[in-house]
Amino acid sequence: MISFPSGLPPGDPQLVSMIVNHLKTQGLFDQFRRDCLADVDTKPAYLNLKQRVDNFVSNHLSNHTWSPHLNKNQLRNNIRQLVLQSGMLEQGVDRIVAQVVDPKINHIFRPQVERVVREFLSPGSCSEEPPAPLPSTETKPDSSIPEQGTHIVSLYQP
Repeated sequence: MISFPSGLPPGDPQLVSMIVNHLKTQGLFDQFRRDCLADVDTKPAYLNLKQRVDNFVSNHLSNHTWSPHLNKNQLRNNIRQLVLQSGMLEQGVDRIVAQVVDPKINHIFRPQVERVVREFLSPGSCSEEPPAPLPSTETKPDSSIPEQGTHIVSLYQP
């Protein structure tokens, strides 16, 4: 049986939790998220979902007449529920993941995760290997997010 630094057997939930926390402290999840978010708004799946949600919201709002007494929070929550019930988000997000995340898993994410896990499980044994550089991606400032399409973002906010 392999002995891990923690003394826990392979697959133990505590060991898995320790490894995940180590990956987080190394900044890998943040880097992966930045890499994916940098690509997402250029992919057809995102653009299609954004357009579908925008059209859905516009059509729904066209059936309402604005008045100073309109309960905007209630209307927003109603639209959010209708979009969620429509299933368009699940389908759209699955397509976005397929276009953004899936191509990066084997070539970018897995080698970095494996390197960090090896270093965690056998500290010092990987010191001969130079660390693999994280892929450089330009991160977009939040101000570059287009104002149109905020419907998708606001749907996920409570």
